[in-house]
Amino acid sequence: MGRGETRVVKIGDRVIGGGNPVLIQSMTNTKTEDVQATTAQIQALTNAGCDIIRCAVPNMEAAKALEEIKKQITIPLVADIHFDYKLAIASMEHGADKIRINPGNIGSRERIQAVVDVARDRNIPIRVGVNSGSLEKELVARYHGVTAEGLVESALDKVKIIEDLGYENLVISIKSSDVMMCARAHELIAQKTDYPLHVGITESGTVYSGNIKSALGLGIIMYQGIGDTIRVSLTGDPLEEVKSAKLILKTLGMRKGGIEVVSCPTCGRTQINLIELANQVETMVQDIPLDLKVAVMGCVVNGPGEAKEADIGIAGGKGEGLLIKKGEIVKKVKETELLSCLREELLNWEK
Repeated sequence: MGRGETRVVKIGDRVIGGGNPVLIQSMTNTKTEDVQATTAQIQALTNAGCDIIRCAVPNMEAAKALEEIKKQITIPLVADIHFDYKLAIASMEHGADKIRINPGNIGSRERIQAVVDVARDRNIPIRVGVNSGSLEKELVARYHGVTAEGLVESALDKVKIIEDLGYENLVISIKSSDVMMCARAHELIAQKTDYPLHVGITESGTVYSGNIKSALGLGIIMYQGIGDTIRVSLTGDPLEEVKSAKLILKTLGMRKGGIEVVSCPTCGRTQINLIELANQVETMVQDIPLDLKVAVMGCVVNGPGEAKEADIGIAGGKGEGLLIKKGEIVKKVKETELLSCLREELLNWEK
């Protein structure tokens, strides 16, 4: 099913599926029971563009903390539960907008039924998640290893368990750290179900390798019109996940807005620390709600010309730099003032 053909699922005050905009998810890495640290991180992620947040619920203290966290945040909260069905129920009772479970590790049918009953009473969606790392032994044996087909069969088996209990307010996620297997699994499952899909490449690695794997995997999957909400999984600051997810969606033409930073490769003419400056600019523009292209150029020779296609840019020289608008030099400033000068210009940008 393409995005326009999947069912619509409501998560808190947001909706996914049915052709609605793809929403960005991330996951906190604080201890959920530390309400102050968790809410501070969620607020920072919200400011960076996160639409839905997931928190691990490994114990009852964490489940109860959700109530206080919910009062202090503005985006929907997903409770992530492994094994203990009582934690799934407690999370919903304390305000979770959605729960993520693998019915395969929740236990008996009675326990799954107990979770589904509370979800139905509160109309809380369940995200059914399967992972290549926890694929059932019999499926691994039947398909001679972990395969896309096995992942899809496992996911649809779990969905059927919940459907048989009379509940269909579901989102599916099938994740693998093998990018091409993950892409193939999404292509297969999109032909077999109309539930919305949460897409991500799991355990994708550090910020460097994780970004490349996620961009490729999400790019292949979403270019085909598959996927309703995404998470870029990185071993690092969750803010990096949101930054990457926004850029992936923007590059695919699925999201507008936000400042795009372009910068030249460094060369022998560069007389400033361009790499550091470009990174500083990229971080600095995250909270500025403009739809602009900003160029960061390494020299005053080619800088103005190369920055013509950008709305605004800076080019560094030795100890000083230029502020450029549409390829025209506006003013010369000290190198140390380049960043603050650019920020000032952006904050006072005439829309």
